[in-house]
Amino acid sequence: MKFLFDIFPVILFFSVLKWGESHSDAATHLAYDYLSAFAAGGIVTANLAPILLATVIAIIATACPVIYLLLRKKKVDGMLWLSLAIITLFGGATVYFQNEAFIKWKPTILYWCLAAALFISQVFLKKNLIRISMHHQILLPDHIWQRLSFVWVLFFFSMGILNLYVASNYSTDTWASFKLFGVLGLTFAFIIGQTFFLSKYIEEPK
Repeated sequence: MKFLFDIFPVILFFSVLKWGESHSDAATHLAYDYLSAFAAGGIVTANLAPILLATVIAIIATACPVIYLLLRKKKVDGMLWLSLAIITLFGGATVYFQNEAFIKWKPTILYWCLAAALFISQVFLKKNLIRISMHHQILLPDHIWQRLSFVWVLFFFSMGILNLYVASNYSTDTWASFKLFGVLGLTFAFIIGQTFFLSKYIEEPK
């Protein structure tokens, strides 16, 4: 379920962006009718209409799981709150200033926030957030949990840099494809590699 909450807004963002690019007139009309009131100057430029629509849909899609969990009086994961706050802030800036750079920065800010949270918790608070979230599934020696935490810090930090590189050097289409397919593929590859590494250290329950 958590995976669907994470990937659903990305899929919708990609789909709406592609639809808007192939239906530029319809996208421009929709953006002008519904988003011009939120844009500086009250004008939406045609070339940015697809990404503006995609950004708003992604914000709504990110908010939906939070609202759903609140209505069912269930705990909202901190990751969902963080993702909602960042995409609302940077997505809102994208719409208001009509500048796609803000939404392209959003994944990097999220990755770096996660890296910082893991690092600060491990080094200064002496709490291993990876261990807290995974200790019910697997048992590992203490030094492996610590190493795993720093590996995730490095992964999130590197993904933030990679996102900035793609966003700065390639087209919006390429960046959107990387955001969906590239990030998903790299994350799965990282998790699979991590699984093989951890298999040597997993302890049997006592």
